[in-house]
Amino acid sequence: MSDAITSAAAPGEKTAAAGPSPGRPAGGTSPGRGSAPPTPGRRASDEETAAGVLAGLRGPEDLKALPAARLPELAAEIRRRIIDTVSRTGGHLAPNLGVVELTIALHRVFSSPRDRIIWDVGHQTYAHKLLTGRAERFNTLRQENGLSGFPRRSESPHDVFETGHASTSVSAALGIAAARDLKRDDYSVVAVIGDGALTGGMAFEALNNAGHMKTHLIVVLNDNELSYGPTVGGLASHLSRLRSHPVYFRVRRDLESFVKNLPLIGPALYYLGGRIKGSVKYLVVPGILFEELGFTYLGPVDGHNLAQLEEFLERAKMIRGPAFVHVITKKGKGYPPAEADPDRFHGIGPFDIATGLDLAEPPITGPNGPSTAVNNHGPSSALNSHALPRPTYTQVFGQTLLELGSRDDRIVAITAAMASSTGVLPFARSFPKRWFDVGISEQHAVTFAAGLAAEGLRPVVAVYSTFLQRAYDQILHDVCLQRLPVTFVLDRGGLVGADGPTHHGAYDLSYLRAMPGMVVMAPKDENELRHMLKTALYLGGPAAVRYPRGPGPGTLAEGEPRRLEVGRAEILRDGGDLAIVAIGSMVVPSLEAAERLGTAGLRAAVVNARFAAPVDGNLIVRLARETGRILTVEENVAKGGFGAAVVETLTGAGLTVGVKGVRVRRLALPDEPVEHGRAETLRRRYGLDAEGIARAAAALVRDEAGAVDGGRRG
Repeated sequence: MSDAITSAAAPGEKTAAAGPSPGRPAGGTSPGRGSAPPTPGRRASDEETAAGVLAGLRGPEDLKALPAARLPELAAEIRRRIIDTVSRTGGHLAPNLGVVELTIALHRVFSSPRDRIIWDVGHQTYAHKLLTGRAERFNTLRQENGLSGFPRRSESPHDVFETGHASTSVSAALGIAAARDLKRDDYSVVAVIGDGALTGGMAFEALNNAGHMKTHLIVVLNDNELSYGPTVGGLASHLSRLRSHPVYFRVRRDLESFVKNLPLIGPALYYLGGRIKGSVKYLVVPGILFEELGFTYLGPVDGHNLAQLEEFLERAKMIRGPAFVHVITKKGKGYPPAEADPDRFHGIGPFDIATGLDLAEPPITGPNGPSTAVNNHGPSSALNSHALPRPTYTQVFGQTLLELGSRDDRIVAITAAMASSTGVLPFARSFPKRWFDVGISEQHAVTFAAGLAAEGLRPVVAVYSTFLQRAYDQILHDVCLQRLPVTFVLDRGGLVGADGPTHHGAYDLSYLRAMPGMVVMAPKDENELRHMLKTALYLGGPAAVRYPRGPGPGTLAEGEPRRLEVGRAEILRDGGDLAIVAIGSMVVPSLEAAERLGTAGLRAAVVNARFAAPVDGNLIVRLARETGRILTVEENVAKGGFGAAVVETLTGAGLTVGVKGVRVRRLALPDEPVEHGRAETLRRRYGLDAEGIARAAAALVRDEAGAVDGGRRG
């Protein structure tokens, strides 16, 4: 068996391969000099980890002093450390393995934290953390009270800017550079951006502005041809042409040198040489986009050749205007399973190092092998099978979309570089012409969907809750004001756990229910999700369905998806002492809480609200009058959320809310950002588990909760 972990080639070292892959710079994949990789399946011991090069590095200054001959050894050690840690904690593996040499080179050429390095997206900063004084705590990665999986300003001065969402680095870097210039300071500002993040419109807005300002700014493009999946669009094609036409740069250099050295007329011709230069570049490569934007383009450079990386970064450092360094990397570098399947290893839970297999539940297997969907074809047999593990909400959505789409060719799907992660892949495989991946461009995705809807189609925008925030204006202006039938399917609604505050879906109920005409739904279980998707697709107006990460309670599919009555909740349990009105993921723990209350002699009604907009006003008002006490429960911030909608409904009906009227308590997420940690731990902390709900309900009955409340620590 071959080693499970391999190393990058040393600077200038030739590989055993016959030559570089077409369109890629020279560089190798053979093991470099230094320590050997660990035996497959065996974790590195603490003694082995402590004895390596990394243990002697307290920060970037020590890295600068390290002999170049030891850098391949360091790169191999960093990879082993990342693989070993992520195999235990889960995390973003493939992106981090691809930037090890790039990170080393950046910290050798620049002087962080005086020189500012901004990462985009920030999930590729594991090597950066290891090299900036956090190696001893790296085993706490993504754990409660441990290191974040993203840059955190509170964690280290080397984390200059927090980047949990894509396409922001160039804007932030340009702002930092402008501040430097205003303060007459002198340091470098580097934005490291992936080719997937570069597809976002915000990145191009910033590049355009940077070229106009002409300040000293370095943009490093980490080009691995992948974001979550293969990078799509015209930019990807352009980068591919750049990778495959290195002859342009040699021809350009040779022509410039020839013209400058012509006797007598050389300098004058060179001064007028823009036409020669332009002719060559447009002849060899159709459109040098970045130079036209005002950047000096350097590259492509092998992102796993440390000597080349340092050379190009030093050259960029000397350029006084904006410079663009194009670096070619391999996602998953050094770990064969991740190299073979970088999409799966982009973000992964705990896994076995030797095999790369998930240590949790085995994947559901369909005709085309393991899939993020329930299955790839045919009826929802997987949803009804006791032999398979509980499907996730993502899988249930993907299967239901496929079922409904097979019967209605008006249904189309839109993803923003995340077809697999959002469950759309089975639909995309079955109906490739009705699936549109727009890259990391949520704003464009929403307005694109509006255009489809305007022509009679039924577009489904599948997106993580946290990423839809980026398209707020488009939801309002382009969809809701025109009452277009666009369905938004929000995965990861609520707490997501280890990815922390940039990825918690804590705000969607608040900002979506404020949209005119928007119907907002959240299912209590898998079966209800199927009904809600059917309901949303045939409303004739804008609708949103949000659901949490992971599996549901295990409710089996019951026949065909059916349409629900909009704004109609359901009573799941009767009770006269108070009413617990819960939505989405909070319904099941509310039922458990009611059971606990029952053993204490308290009778709690439990309502599955289903709709955050519009709420079931008739039922809520009736229960308020009958019980005098309402406890709302949601996995969303209290401000503007579902509980706020209930209070608005009560006051709108003329009821007094407070000590002298209907007593209401709102259980919700707090106003401050929620840190990373296990989702169940976080829910317990904020009283959003069965115990916390029961405790809040008992206090409300005892009149201890006062009037309107919410978002407090449990």
